[in-house]
Amino acid sequence: MPAPLQQATLISVEEYLATSYRPDCDYVDGRIEERNLGEFDHSSLQTAIAVYFGSRQKQLGITVVVEQRVQVSPTRFRIPDVCVVLGKPAEQIFRTPPFLCVEILSPEDRMSRVEQRIDDYLAMGVRYVWLLDPSTRRAYAATADTGLREIREAVLKTENPVLELPLAEVFE
Repeated sequence: MPAPLQQATLISVEEYLATSYRPDCDYVDGRIEERNLGEFDHSSLQTAIAVYFGSRQKQLGITVVVEQRVQVSPTRFRIPDVCVVLGKPAEQIFRTPPFLCVEILSPEDRMSRVEQRIDDYLAMGVRYVWLLDPSTRRAYAATADTGLREIREAVLKTENPVLELPLAEVFE
């Protein structure tokens, strides 16, 4: 006889926001979802992206942050690997859509969960979502108009404003 399924305990938004998680976790409709990270390839790529854009913040008029809580809906909080905001954010927890969210795949990531994260960002109003896979050195971009598609060019780009990320510089 199979073991009975355990019900996951639901927690409130208030409890989630009052609790510290190490590393921080997503909150999806009352459930805590751990994020896959902590391996060198993931961390190195995250750092390279943050450094690349971070060194250009003043020039581009952007703010770059890593592992920032983003409230994508009343009952969902996501923590993108890297966020880019136009100007200076006025919020401690982003409730205004970032311009760009970057997710970096880990070996344990399931595509269905990653696609849900991307859908959440786009539904919130994030204009660009980039997905990078350090193991295959492939890059993908998603917008509300195009959906998720592989980028075969050497540079990931946004429009209005133009932000460019040369993949050779971060996939070292």
